[in-house]
Amino acid sequence: MITLLNHDREAKTNPAGNRMTLPPLFASTVAVVVGFAALTAPDFARAQSSEELAKKLSNPVAALISVPFQLNYDSDLGPDDDGDRYLLNVQPVLPFSMSEDWNLISRTILPVISQDDIIPGAGSQSGIGDIVQSVFFSPKLPTASGWIWGVGPVALLPTASDDLLGAEKWGAGPTGVALRQTGPWTYGALANHIWSFAGDDDRQDVSSTFLQPFISYTTKQAVTFAFNTESTYDWEAEEWSIPLNLMVSKVVKMGNQTTSIGGGLRYWAESTDNGPEGFGFRLVFTLLFPK
Repeated sequence: MITLLNHDREAKTNPAGNRMTLPPLFASTVAVVVGFAALTAPDFARAQSSEELAKKLSNPVAALISVPFQLNYDSDLGPDDDGDRYLLNVQPVLPFSMSEDWNLISRTILPVISQDDIIPGAGSQSGIGDIVQSVFFSPKLPTASGWIWGVGPVALLPTASDDLLGAEKWGAGPTGVALRQTGPWTYGALANHIWSFAGDDDRQDVSSTFLQPFISYTTKQAVTFAFNTESTYDWEAEEWSIPLNLMVSKVVKMGNQTTSIGGGLRYWAESTDNGPEGFGFRLVFTLLFPK
């Protein structure tokens, strides 16, 4: 399901010297998503049956099997602000029924990365980054006041194929989510904290807090407008990273396969010294497997 990047990729330029080509994997992903966009013209009969699926996608602990492929691009990285990064997050979500009252939701983030000129003299790196694995224990029914919630552990696994693409640390900590869905609106927040407990002693320890408040609006045609931040505070470096993401997505049928496609912009309101700046973009293609 995952195709690794070409490790021999070189940054190609136009005559003015600006990067203009995508790595093969990401170029293919962009082409697929753009091609699928032609299928998003309103189909009201179909969209009515897709509205609930679109709302479930806004709920991180919904009992819905999904496999999102999330392509991100950011620029102006590194001490000289001349680095860029393509990041494809493969994020399978698997729900399991534990009892009449409880679900277990597995959420995995597997990053596939291609980056250039982020570390002076290091050139380009392509490959897999560190996996983040979350498990939520969540009641099947909302509370009396309408809140949906889940809590559990999160783990950082040092799976990076290049030491410049990961922390080279094992980590763990708690995670939790709480949200409400009222009519077309979904709002809430997801958070976790990871501490490292093993790994390369020469690498900096990990103590990182992730905060993701979110709000979305889903139409009768299964179009979702969403806004969130994916803020991270590094307690070791005492630095914030705060990207603001504005997205639009739609649930569509492609033959017998139900999918969601979307895209949007992000703006880095705050970043680390060597982190990205300005605007970036995100494209998302999600396979859905409703029961």
